[in-house]
Amino acid sequence: MKQILPLLALFLLGAGVVHAQNWPQFRGPNTQGHSAETNLPLKWSATENIAWKTELPGEGWSSPIVWGERIFVTTATNGGTSCRVLALDRKTGRILWDKEVFQQTLRRKEGRNSYATPTPATDGKLVYVCFGDGSFAALDFTGRVIWTNRDYPFYGQHGLGTGLLLHNGLLIMARDGSSDGEDKKVGWQIPWDKSYVVALDAKTGKQRWKASRGLSRISHGTPTIWKAPDGRVQVISEAGDVLQGFDFKTGARLWTSEVIGEGKVPSVVLGDGLAFTSGGWGGKESIKAFRLGGAGELRESNLVWEQKKGMPKVPSMIYVKPYLFAITDGGVATCMNAATGELLWQQRVGGNFSASPVASAGRIYFAGDNGETTVIKAGATFEVLAKNLLNESLQASPAIAQGQIFIRTERHLFAIGQRARP
Repeated sequence: MKQILPLLALFLLGAGVVHAQNWPQFRGPNTQGHSAETNLPLKWSATENIAWKTELPGEGWSSPIVWGERIFVTTATNGGTSCRVLALDRKTGRILWDKEVFQQTLRRKEGRNSYATPTPATDGKLVYVCFGDGSFAALDFTGRVIWTNRDYPFYGQHGLGTGLLLHNGLLIMARDGSSDGEDKKVGWQIPWDKSYVVALDAKTGKQRWKASRGLSRISHGTPTIWKAPDGRVQVISEAGDVLQGFDFKTGARLWTSEVIGEGKVPSVVLGDGLAFTSGGWGGKESIKAFRLGGAGELRESNLVWEQKKGMPKVPSMIYVKPYLFAITDGGVATCMNAATGELLWQQRVGGNFSASPVASAGRIYFAGDNGETTVIKAGATFEVLAKNLLNESLQASPAIAQGQIFIRTERHLFAIGQRARP
């Protein structure tokens, strides 16, 4: 019996680790903002229900990612030139290591952007990062640099904002920049054919494929994965003027739909065979739903519906079956019937928003630029469950893991919820 008890304890501990969910990339395991956690905190403040907060050096709007007992964030110090990766202990918030991977040459960006905006990704073995000049790196969990790839220099009028997508050994990133030549409107306000999606081998950092978009314009959305009914895995990616599907294995462009607009920031959202997009400027603002699948130049032949109210310009939307939720930059929340686009409710939450919402256990968390997170019920009627103020500005999207919410503000990383047991 004395021998069985320790083994049972180890088994139960291991079972707990298995069921605790990681948050390995932008907007979580499937890049859609959903968490399977059911015990998340509902209410907090700058001093209440905070497990810990840790001051972060430098500047960066990348979101934190979580794997097991490690949290990873990127930042840029020395005015943005020093590109750094930090690992923190999930239970205590202690910085375990702070590693410079390289120095970058600063290029243009918008004031709301940073030189460390792309959210990293991890597979539990390595952590993969990218910075404002377009350079990649991979580090192990001790902070040792395994590889770097600086073969894809980036320039865009807004700076680099898209996150990394990691799936089955491929590190995928959209590169929707613009020309650094004499006419800066090319690729930004004038469509060009230089944007692409690139896939690197996660183990080596070498290129596996590079796919041209054709004519498109600036965008900052992170790609996502869709498994078609025929079993083929597709990379779904949106840029200015286009929504596209690429073959995951080869990078072949399979189809293109037309979504007019440049400077798109929201990432594409999927649900029940539909892709939900947000874009358009100068009176063309709308949310659109396209039927996934098809082949070739589809234009709007696969458009299912269009809703011209409540379009977010920066935060991504979130699908909680059977609803699609959005928050505008100016703080107006919208709930739509995801199948039809019917507007179910639209309410002013207040404040300004850049971060993308996350969802868990029937709740949606909207993190505002002023550090206030509004929690609503994910339903057909508008119901505010809590408003939680941290008194620090933020733009990074929250991460959820193992019963806690991790929010990166301008100066700190907060762990919200009960303090983890040693």
